[in-house]
Amino acid sequence: MVRVTTPGVRLLPNAITVLALCAGLSAVQFALTHNYGMAIASIGIAAVLDSLDGRIARLLDATSKMGAELDSLSDGISFGVAPALVLYVWQPGADKTGWVASLIFAVCMILRLARFNTLLDDTEQPPYANEFFVGVPAPAGGLLAMLPLIVTMHFGTGWWSSEYLTWAWMVAIAALSISRIPTLSLKTAKAPPKAIAPLLVIVGILAAAIIQFPLVALAIALILYLAHIPYSVYRHRWLAAHPEAWAVPPRERRAIRRARSARRLGLRPPLRRRVAGAMRAVRLPRNGVEHMRTSRSPGRENTQNGDGHARRRSWRRIGIRPRNRD
Repeated sequence: MVRVTTPGVRLLPNAITVLALCAGLSAVQFALTHNYGMAIASIGIAAVLDSLDGRIARLLDATSKMGAELDSLSDGISFGVAPALVLYVWQPGADKTGWVASLIFAVCMILRLARFNTLLDDTEQPPYANEFFVGVPAPAGGLLAMLPLIVTMHFGTGWWSSEYLTWAWMVAIAALSISRIPTLSLKTAKAPPKAIAPLLVIVGILAAAIIQFPLVALAIALILYLAHIPYSVYRHRWLAAHPEAWAVPPRERRAIRRARSARRLGLRPPLRRRVAGAMRAVRLPRNGVEHMRTSRSPGRENTQNGDGHARRRSWRRIGIRPRNRD
């Protein structure tokens, strides 16, 4: 079946990209008028639009070389230049140090986007590479750089609003953006049918939290994003060391991890569910009152009998390997 795409439909993804660019530039204008709440919202809107334009282009079969270049240009301005200028204007005593930090952040974001475009044409990557970003993506980096401003807008001034701490934070996020640290990508995530209803409930709860406490919800989301990086590194290393898990769904990957963990510990399941000689509780009546007495399970004689002999327990029957003797 040949899909026919009208010119108007092909224009839609590029229009969303232009809207994201306008939102990012508007953040600078809001910062110049000291409306920092709207500046944060503008960069957040740009991040949402940036996550939609590529998906809509693929759904409508409207991808183009111009759209890819326009998307990179929009990301560089919205998440590189705009956050740097907003933070520079926000700090009242911004000096040459602040301007140098702003330049470093903007340049690193541009370099991160350039590397991302080159990796798209790399055909030698392993299959699991699509599940990760190389470094912190540009939208997350732009919002993470705004974290000191977000916290200050809600809690007021404090140590988190210090000028030099803000510049150091910007440089640290810039370093994460151009690093080789793998971060999870949601582009390949798939939800099973049973999880759709719980996920919709979670989305509703998140929407209510964002409406009622937008700054706190955004700050918590950014902190959780930073906290996921160690897990992402662990998952990337595990996949690199287990090629048999590259082309299987997540459920089968968990089974592979559990099987390997059991073999590494040297464990095996017991041969029988009921171990011979196990104690069990038996309820016996005495004078109209029930009481408990322990007895042996069927198949095992009581070791307290008169012959004074106890049967030897079989190591194989209880599922324990005897220690090898030299």
